[in-house]
Amino acid sequence: MVLQASRKASTRGKAAASKQAQRASSNVFSMFEQAQIQEFKEAFSCIDQNRDGIICKSDLRETYCQLGKVSVPEEELDAMLQEGKGPINFTVFLTLFGEKLNGTDPEDAILSAFRMFDPSGTGVVNKDEFKQLLLTQADKFSLAEVEQMFALTPVDLAGNIDYKSLCYIITHGDEKEE
Repeated sequence: MVLQASRKASTRGKAAASKQAQRASSNVFSMFEQAQIQEFKEAFSCIDQNRDGIICKSDLRETYCQLGKVSVPEEELDAMLQEGKGPINFTVFLTLFGEKLNGTDPEDAILSAFRMFDPSGTGVVNKDEFKQLLLTQADKFSLAEVEQMFALTPVDLAGNIDYKSLCYIITHGDEKEE
C-alpha cells in the first residue's frame, strides 16, 4: 500500500515537472518564428560537435578551433557553460538566445532592482509609487506600457505588487497566456 502510494506520488511529481518543462519550453518557442527556430537548430547542430544533444566544453573548444581560435581559456569556456545553469540542450540554448535578443535580464538581476525599492525586505512594492517612478524616472515608460505591465502584475488588496511573482512572469511568461 505504501509502495503504491509512493509510486503514485512519484508519477504525479514527474507529470508536474514534465508539464512545467513543457510550459517553459513552449514559452521559449513562442518567442521566435519557425524559420528562426530552424536557424537556431542549425547553429546548435554546428556547435554540438559530438551530436549528443548537449553542448559541452569539448564542443565549444572544437567550434572555436574550427573558427581559427585555437587557445581559448578554460575560464571563458566554463563561463559560457555556466550561463545555461545546467546542461545546455536545444531548449536551454534557445532560451539563452531569447534572453539576449529580447533583452530580458536574468531573474536575480530583476529581483535585485526591485529590492532597491523595498528597503524593509517585505517582497512587495506599492503599485501607485512604482507607477509614478516608471512614468517619471530614467527610461520613462508611457502610460500604455505601464497599464500593459499592470494587467499581468499580481497586486494585493492593499495595492502592493508581489515583485517576486512579477519577476517570474517577466522571465518565464504568464501561465494565463497558455
